[in-house]
Amino acid sequence: MFVCICNAVTDSEIREAYADGARTFAALQDELGVSTCCGCCEPVAREILATCQAEERLRTPAPAMPAVACLTASGAG
Repeated sequence: MFVCICNAVTDSEIREAYADGARTFAALQDELGVSTCCGCCEPVAREILATCQAEERLRTPAPAMPAVACLTASGAG
């Protein structure tokens, strides 16, 4: 679907640009020209960016927690 009519930018192009490294709204503007004319598309373009970021967080495994030795009380008393 077209997101930015002024510059003929689609949602697919926004997702592709994100996958190629455009991680900020400013980067999307520089690469695609989205929301650089009238600005009416900015909320939708930002929503697509936020969705891409959330999907990436879900795909990225959480960092491993450091091993912690389990301490037990021994000989207390």
